[in-house]
Amino acid sequence: MQRERACRTACLGAALLSIHARVEGTEPSTWEDPSLVQLWGPRFSAYVVAARDLTVFSLGRLPDDDGGRRVAEDLAARLHAFLGGRRMSYGEAGRGLGEHPNRLRCAAPTGTVLIRWDGARQPTVWTVPPPDVDPRDARLELARRYLHVFGPTTPASFAEWAGIASARGRAAFAALEGSLTPVRTPVGDAWILAADEPAFRSSAGRTARIRPLPSGDAYLLLQGADRELVVPDAGRRRALWTARVWPGGVLVAGEVVGTWRRAEANVTIQPWRPLSSAERDAVAAEAEALPVPGLQGRILVHWDD
Repeated sequence: MQRERACRTACLGAALLSIHARVEGTEPSTWEDPSLVQLWGPRFSAYVVAARDLTVFSLGRLPDDDGGRRVAEDLAARLHAFLGGRRMSYGEAGRGLGEHPNRLRCAAPTGTVLIRWDGARQPTVWTVPPPDVDPRDARLELARRYLHVFGPTTPASFAEWAGIASARGRAAFAALEGSLTPVRTPVGDAWILAADEPAFRSSAGRTARIRPLPSGDAYLLLQGADRELVVPDAGRRRALWTARVWPGGVLVAGEVVGTWRRAEANVTIQPWRPLSSAERDAVAAEAEALPVPGLQGRILVHWDD
């Protein structure tokens, strides 16, 4: 996870499975490691990030306009004063401030608000000291992280992912211009980090891996036309990026070859193409090994061919 730095999650289980796809030895309790924290990150979605990266994924999104920044900072100050060092559900905190609980997310870009959410109950919220970092520096680092994970990409895609103004996305890429390499993709001109160019050129020689990626995994968290780079077929894009809760994606040798969903101990896999016996066995083995918190019994794999 040192490369991705963050896992978006609809619940802790999804973040845990994203870590599992990248880190050997991931266990159901891994998300509780003190090196990880939860926050409302890009587009106010729940993220699990390395504690040292809290500033990047929070302050990097602080509004530039005076009005937007004032709203975030005032709300954060009120929340800090109300909590007084306590932790409580965001519903209770919202009521205490006379605000809708979801509005507390607007304080997250100050870098002073943390959460704990397992997807079943209301998030618990508390505050931490403000970071001593220039928000502009945090935004540039956020753009670097985005380029490293999602590149080739564009300023517009970065802005949409981060939930910031398009102009701020363009400004960030302009500030990084000296460390970027322009590339041409099947969907248009884009950028990658210059430091990542050797990895792109050597990608054909990478070891093939089979992974069931969870809904919202960084590999799948693409915007607009960028999705065509991962899934060229329009029908399959609609199957993966649905109007409601997205399924997970089945990754085989760098190619998304199907989707999967889990209901308790049952994992249902829908392949988009015939899989060899070896691929099928490997996909099933990976699914059976998913570190699902609180699961009773072993995972049962079902195929929907």
